[in-house]
Amino acid sequence: MSQILATLNTVAADPHWHTLADAVPDVTPAMPKEVDKPVQAILNWTAGLGLAAAVLGGLLGWAAVAVGHNSERAALAARGKQAILWSLFGAGGIGVTAALVTTFYNMGK
Repeated sequence: MSQILATLNTVAADPHWHTLADAVPDVTPAMPKEVDKPVQAILNWTAGLGLAAAVLGGLLGWAAVAVGHNSERAALAARGKQAILWSLFGAGGIGVTAALVTTFYNMGK
């Protein structure tokens, strides 16, 4: 661990460290218009299909819970409850990812 700290200290103490970024010109990154539309369509379809799969998984999970409780099969009901939780986590992950992509995309504009 001390070798890593010594290396970081050496790098941070280098007086020429700040000059490394001066060689990069001022460039504003922008996605070409020809690429923007298809990429946006792919992202929209992926998020939509993912959310549809999460809803379907949640509905099948609730169905498994109902069948498991009514037929006194606890294992089936437990698997249904797991499916419901995983569907919620999947939908939440898609929502968070979509929000992050939108945020960083709008920061670049």
